[in-house]
Amino acid sequence: MIRRTRSRSITTGTIMLDEALRFRLDARQQALATRHATTRELAITSAQGGTVVARVSPGGRTHDYVNLCANNYLGLASDPRIVEAAIDAIARVGFGMASVRFISGTHELHWTLERRLAAFLGTEACALFPSAFDANGALFEALLSEGDTVVSDALNHASIIDGIRLCRAQCSRYANRDAATAAHALAAASDGGARLLVTDGVFSMDGTQAPLAALGAVCRQHRSLLVMDDSHGIGVIGATGRGTAEVQQQIAAVDLYVGTLGKALGGASGGFVAGPAVAVNTIRQFGRPYLFSNALMPAIAAASIRALDLIEQGEIDFARLTAMSTYLRRGLTQAGYDVMPGDHPIVPVMFGDAARSQAAACALADCGVLAQSFSYPVVPEGRARLRLQVSLALSDDDLESVLSAFRSIRR
Repeated sequence: MIRRTRSRSITTGTIMLDEALRFRLDARQQALATRHATTRELAITSAQGGTVVARVSPGGRTHDYVNLCANNYLGLASDPRIVEAAIDAIARVGFGMASVRFISGTHELHWTLERRLAAFLGTEACALFPSAFDANGALFEALLSEGDTVVSDALNHASIIDGIRLCRAQCSRYANRDAATAAHALAAASDGGARLLVTDGVFSMDGTQAPLAALGAVCRQHRSLLVMDDSHGIGVIGATGRGTAEVQQQIAAVDLYVGTLGKALGGASGGFVAGPAVAVNTIRQFGRPYLFSNALMPAIAAASIRALDLIEQGEIDFARLTAMSTYLRRGLTQAGYDVMPGDHPIVPVMFGDAARSQAAACALADCGVLAQSFSYPVVPEGRARLRLQVSLALSDDDLESVLSAFRSIRR
């Protein structure tokens, strides 16, 4: 018989920060404020969607906003079909697995989703992660060793940068979307080791795409794998939502994909690596975020499977998403704004100066439009912007309200 013992509470003294550390942290915060780069949170009190209800401070009043700063490209975050799939899974299999994958954390839903994603992208295998950040954290350390080389686009996502830092391979960067400098970096790699070139498919701050045909040719010439993080491409662009490689008709150029479930495919959380079975299985065995993180919530897997169903059954109007993005770009340009060209739902409105960009975001919020300001160090110095993101959850009237708000703050 197990005896129950009365729990004891332990009181500890207040921990005082070292004065030097406190000074350094205060200085970093002040530097952000001086550059108008401090990030602030607001609390959404409704479901995520094209319009949301939110409050900007605890206890403050709520306001209605048209939401232009979510990764909810397909509008599935609160779609009743996605919600139903998640609720049904929770009712059937519970809330979480309470374990990592290799102990007792793998549910059949995980295997089903991995097979579906591999088939969707035309790869041999797929492994799920709690996030795409974790996927990048596992990939490089598991696949590369000392003497190998990884070449990375200068504007790659922070998760790629941090993932590369964890491996022992030699690393070099090439100029954004510049296949010539990528070729130079690969040519300079030491003989005998493996070579890997990694790029975002869609660059999240610009909405621009990697030149896959040119990069693929460079990789073939220099015996390099091509890894593409297409978190802003898969489920977003392409006639059937298969991302950057589909748009450019370069499926064969990509060796390994990193992607996310936290954007177009339901917007909850989760990421994946898809590619050759030998690479994916190696990541399963040696990728620390895979080995030591709790398994993805089964309900998220079920909802993501439903999202893939909707895409593959032709329920998603990708042409409308492109048309909405084009319409917003055209309207903003006609209103006198500096808008980066393109046809991706990421629509950057350039201000250059961080204070101007932040002031525009505040003025738009007063007009009922959420548009986040991005400045250094998230983007290069002097390249501050509002990053607008179009979603199928937005109505035509919502887009007109957005354009009206932008026109009003220029007066």
